[in-house]
Amino acid sequence: MFNLRLIARMDIKGPHLIKGVHLEGLRKIGDPQEYAQKYYRAGADELLYMDVVASLYGRNNLTDIVRRTAENVFIPLTVGGGIRCIEDVDLLLRSGADKVAVNTAAHARPELLSEIANRFGSQCLVLSIEAKRDDKGSWEAYTDNGREHTGRDAVAWAKQGAKLGIGEILVTSVDQEGTRKGFDIELVRQITQAVAIPVIASGGMGSMEHLYKVVEQGGADAVAMADILHYGRLALPNIRAASRQHGLPVREVT
Repeated sequence: MFNLRLIARMDIKGPHLIKGVHLEGLRKIGDPQEYAQKYYRAGADELLYMDVVASLYGRNNLTDIVRRTAENVFIPLTVGGGIRCIEDVDLLLRSGADKVAVNTAAHARPELLSEIANRFGSQCLVLSIEAKRDDKGSWEAYTDNGREHTGRDAVAWAKQGAKLGIGEILVTSVDQEGTRKGFDIELVRQITQAVAIPVIASGGMGSMEHLYKVVEQGGADAVAMADILHYGRLALPNIRAASRQHGLPVREVT
């Protein structure tokens, strides 16, 4: 049986940990290093760093943050934002990242996913999908923090990514992100049913009930949490304990 992964998501702008709603209206939270240490000590299974302004500069600016984090944090670290080529991936992995999350560049050139998977292995490649509901009852994949249309159906894009060799999918509901109203269960469910690789659900967790639903009804293999952790609404040890009590297969932390 799989272990449900509890992932601390940290969106980064410049040197700051930030948080928004619908990936907009960003507010400074604090020093990402301090929060990374906090979540590591609290028993997070993984950390996820996303450079939210990378598309403005055409490159990922997290190299120094990743390097410093990797010196003291010994759980898997995924880094996304502004990854455009093999050289970007190589730099981040050498800086201490375990996995990279790719979004914009894959839409421009889908074969980049296969190139990364062939060079570094599928296990280090995450396809990041920022999805919004459309007026047809489906979801469109977006880039640039949910601002730029791609014209691609999010579920079909997930399937294409799986065929190109990605190791897992990070699906963020832009509609739910930062609202504390729960995950988009149907979006997650359709993607988990469409692919045979792990799916990380992100966007909207405001209670334990939301976590239970996205795992049991949506089929998520992992849950990425931001607002609920950053603002201290729930702590990771309590989330882990409640998940175990509910019967979910979470890792034991000693």
